[in-house]
Amino acid sequence: MGRGTTARISVLPLGLSLTTGLCAGVLALCFLALMIGPYGLSPGEVLAALMGRGEAQAQIVVWNIRLPRIGAALLVGAALAAAGASYQALFRNPLVSPDILGVSAGAGLGAVAGIFLSLPVAAIQGAAFAGGMAAVGVVTLVAGLVRNTDRTLTLVLIGVVIGALAGAATSLLKVLADPYDQLPAITFWLLGSLASVTSADIGPALPAVILGLVPLALLRWRINVLSLGDEEARALGVEAGRTRFLVIAAATLITASVTALAGVVGWVGLVIPHIARMLVGPGFGRLLPTSVLIGAGYLLVVDTAARSIAAIEVPLGILTAVIGAPFFVWLLARGRRGWS
Repeated sequence: MGRGTTARISVLPLGLSLTTGLCAGVLALCFLALMIGPYGLSPGEVLAALMGRGEAQAQIVVWNIRLPRIGAALLVGAALAAAGASYQALFRNPLVSPDILGVSAGAGLGAVAGIFLSLPVAAIQGAAFAGGMAAVGVVTLVAGLVRNTDRTLTLVLIGVVIGALAGAATSLLKVLADPYDQLPAITFWLLGSLASVTSADIGPALPAVILGLVPLALLRWRINVLSLGDEEARALGVEAGRTRFLVIAAATLITASVTALAGVVGWVGLVIPHIARMLVGPGFGRLLPTSVLIGAGYLLVVDTAARSIAAIEVPLGILTAVIGAPFFVWLLARGRRGWS
C-alpha cells in the first residue's frame, strides 16, 4: 500500500476515537448539569428521578426544568457552532460568525417587535425566526442586483449594512417601549437566555436545525472544494453559486431557529470552529461533527454556570462574551494554525 493509503487508515481511527470521546464528554456534562443548580441533587437522586422514582420534587426538577433546558443548550450550541464552521469555510475567513449576514440582527428585530406588540411567547419566537430569515433574504436579493463585484465580499458588506439597519430599528423600538414592562423583557431577550425554555419550545426548533444540518453534511466535500476559490471549484466540477446559496440557506435556517429559541447568543459560532479546526484540521467532513459536539458541550457548561454562579441568572450573552473574547484573542496570538 502507498503512503497516502496508510495516512488515511491512520487518520480514521483517530477521528472515530475523538468523536467517541467528545460524545462521552457531552453525556457526562449532561449528567453533571442535572445535578448542579439552586436545588442540588446527588447522582443517586438524579438516577432515581430519571427512572421515575425518588422524591416528587426531584422528579419535577429533573424532568420539567433541567432536561428541557439541557436539551435546548445542546441544540443551540451545536447549531451555532455548525453554522459558524459553515460560514467560515464558505467565506474563507476565520473572523466570520453566524450573524455575518444579518440573521441575528433580523431575528432580534423580529422578537423585539413581537414584545413591543405584546404578542404571546410562541408568536415572539415565530417573529424572531421570520425576522432572521427575512434579513438574509434581503441581503441575498440586494447582492444579486449588484454586478461586477466580488460576490462573497458583496454579501458580507450588505449583511453588515442590513444588520446595522435592523439594529437601528431595534433601538428605536426600545426607546418607544414601556420602560417598566416591555423594555426589561426586550433587554433580557437580546442578551440571550434559556431560563424560560420548555419542551414545547424545543419542538419547532429541532426539525429546523436537522433540516439545516442534513444538506451541510451532504455537501461537505463540495464545501471543501469551494473553500479553494470559485475558479478552482468550477475546474473541479462544482457549481460555486448554487453550492454557496445552499450553504447560506442551511446555515441561516439553523441560526434563525435557535436565535428564536434562546435570543442573541454571541461568540459560540466564532470561537468553537477554531477549536475544532485545531483538533481535526480544516476538512469539513471532520470539522462539522467536531464543531457540533464541542459547541453543544460548551454552551451546556455556560448555561449551567449562568444558572448557578449567582443568586440571579446571568444572561448567556454576557458569559459567552466574557469567555469567548479573551479566548479568541489567545487563538489569534497563536496564529492561524489549521487554516493551511
